[in-house]
Amino acid sequence: METREMITQELCEESLLKEGEMREFEVQGHPILLVKSNGLFSAVGGKCSHYGAPLSKGVLAGDRVRCPWHGACFNIKTGDIEEYPGLDSLPCFQVTVKNGKVFIVTSKQAIENVKRVKSMSNHCTGEKNTVAIIGTGPAGLVCAETLRQEGYTGRIVMVTKEKHIPYDRTKLSKVMNAKPVDIYLRQAHFFLQHDIEVWTEKEVISVITDEGKVKFRDGSLLQYNKLLIATGSSPQNLHCPGSDLQNVFLLRTPEDANKISETSIDKKVVIIGSSFIGMEVAAFLSDKASSVSVIGRSKVPFQAVLGPQIGEVVMKLLQERGVTFYMSTEAIEIKGDNSMVKEVILKNGVHVPADIVVAGIGVTPVSAFLKGSKITVNCKGAIYVDQHMRSSVPNVFAAGDVVSFPLSIMGGQRSNISHWQMAHSHGRIAALNMLNQQVPVNSVPYFWTSLLGKSIRYAGFGEGYTDLVLKGNLKELKFLAFYIKDNTVVAVSSMNFDPMVSLVAEVLLSGRKILKDQVQSEDFVAFITSLAKSSRT
Repeated sequence: METREMITQELCEESLLKEGEMREFEVQGHPILLVKSNGLFSAVGGKCSHYGAPLSKGVLAGDRVRCPWHGACFNIKTGDIEEYPGLDSLPCFQVTVKNGKVFIVTSKQAIENVKRVKSMSNHCTGEKNTVAIIGTGPAGLVCAETLRQEGYTGRIVMVTKEKHIPYDRTKLSKVMNAKPVDIYLRQAHFFLQHDIEVWTEKEVISVITDEGKVKFRDGSLLQYNKLLIATGSSPQNLHCPGSDLQNVFLLRTPEDANKISETSIDKKVVIIGSSFIGMEVAAFLSDKASSVSVIGRSKVPFQAVLGPQIGEVVMKLLQERGVTFYMSTEAIEIKGDNSMVKEVILKNGVHVPADIVVAGIGVTPVSAFLKGSKITVNCKGAIYVDQHMRSSVPNVFAAGDVVSFPLSIMGGQRSNISHWQMAHSHGRIAALNMLNQQVPVNSVPYFWTSLLGKSIRYAGFGEGYTDLVLKGNLKELKFLAFYIKDNTVVAVSSMNFDPMVSLVAEVLLSGRKILKDQVQSEDFVAFITSLAKSSRT
């Protein structure tokens, strides 16, 4: 019989933590987050289950703590994950107070588990209902896991045309040489353990909603009772002459990333598009290729989203690593020799030598297989869903990059947002509403990019912003940018200014407004901190 080695350790004097404070302590070499809320102490794992950020540096708002890096949120009483990205919850520990001292009571085994998978149900043999999930990205995976966590005992079938079980797509442009198995979100045994079927290399060609069937290219069919479409987005193809030459790449799969990484060694790489994907590829290849050139239509990268000042800072950061930029122009032709790329011709007449071309000019929702179905899509191919992720057809839900949904922080304005975090949130909401829980989507968009060891974080929805308030020092790569519309902050971005983006995200979620003159004041940090702390009380 297994015996648990119990641990009782004093953490601090009871008076050390004030109401609404948190602090990290070390227990047996592991970080523990101790929190005092509503007069009670609680303790959870000290590292975010996503990428291991120290939660003590994050934002405490009511009964939850928000990660300072990427905005994931955890309940301080239970350790349960309440906002994404990431899949796992935190371990939760017993706390006692005796003679004015705070103690943690746990076991050696528990303290060593830095992540916790919420308990899940399994498929009951007699349960005939089936949930089909098209797509194995974060929306599909979180939907499947949430169904099991909420006690669903029917069959769950996830399908993908790719070779792989769910993986972390955000790493494809950041760690291009990673082996697919190293970026899997769950290992194969996890799906077996929880009775979640994952069908790989199964391409969907149509959905027959009147019959509740999914049809595959191989002619087979899958009967469903409820369906989630979470097919994501795919990179847009180049349409200029020569785009069909060898060594012209799009980045969608681990195979694409590995091929680009391998082929680029000591070669001349041209990246068409100064998007986040394009810039991350440029950063990754900057010390591997013989040269890296970026072609962009705007004056600087990220101009529309982050603003010209930040775009210029990022461009200089990459230029210092040898990346060459050709901005305010576009590629009009790719020329080759014996089907191999040789150069890219620009609209301004410049010829850029190239052995390899990588396109990063945007993405398109993957929904062509719905043509002829009763599922409503907009002119760009995004599936219309309501606040419960329901499509225009009963029992058909959709989530992630493929949807146009009402964004709560913008008063229900329809949006198509291709963020890793938002897809997680959509998947959870879809699952809850499949189970008739009537939970609306209410999440603040949150994304990040990593370039040469520097991270930019962003929260909110800044589309159409008219003014920008900058704090910090751009030259020192420590800045905070507030995006203003109608005199109100609608989004924020930062570098080396944690946890300000998470603070603003918490305020935006609460529905409270941050005005332009408030962020221009000298005490803006204290003001936003107080707003965030009061937003969940």
